Amino acid sequence: MIKLSVNDLEMLYLGIKGNNDFNEIDIEKSDLKKLGTGKIFDLLASLKERKLIDLNKDGSFCVTDLAKETLWTEKIPIGLKILRFLEIKSGNIDEISRILKITEDELNNEIEKLRKMELILMLPIRKESKIIKTYEILQDGIEKIKNAEENGFQFELENVNGSKIEIQKLLDRVIKEISEKYDKEKNQDIILKLQQIKEKINLL
Repeated sequence: MIKLSVNDLEMLYLGIKGNNDFNEIDIEKSDLKKLGTGKIFDLLASLKERKLIDLNKDGSFCVTDLAKETLWTEKIPIGLKILRFLEIKSGNIDEISRILKITEDELNNEIEKLRKMELILMLPIRKESKIIKTYEILQDGIEKIKNAEENGFQFELENVNGSKIEIQKLLDRVIKEISEKYDKEKNQDIILKLQQIKEKINLL
């Protein structure tokens, strides 16, 4: 999988938000201008060498299909896109939504799944008078990306499996508490029903 730096991401995003094309004026209006002319040329050359951008006839640049496959294709599940983004840089909901072009409602749902699976971490950061939820990837999240790249994008199925495991663990805890705190023989029917629920969940 192609690895992107923070500057790679920002440059490619100029094209993504501009219907695939961007030019020197777009770069000048962005935060990338602080890099200076030399570093901007080096960045553009690196992206072109890796076939992530191409040069248009009018001197502007376009984002290639290969570049879109890193973060901006519908083939990749949203959860995996978020992990890939956070592997490049930490970010808040607004930033992730803007760059990945995903609605905040979709993001909130997927981020909550990732957090429960302990693939990402939420850090509250104070900015002026506001507390902003900023997310960063954990080592298990990085491993999840590697696994997805090697074995295919089974991410949504894995989310379901993660929920199943969480439910099964909860049932185990309830069964254990009933067995330890109450008369096990009197509550045998309840324990049996809980175990049957657990087995049925495993078959889903």
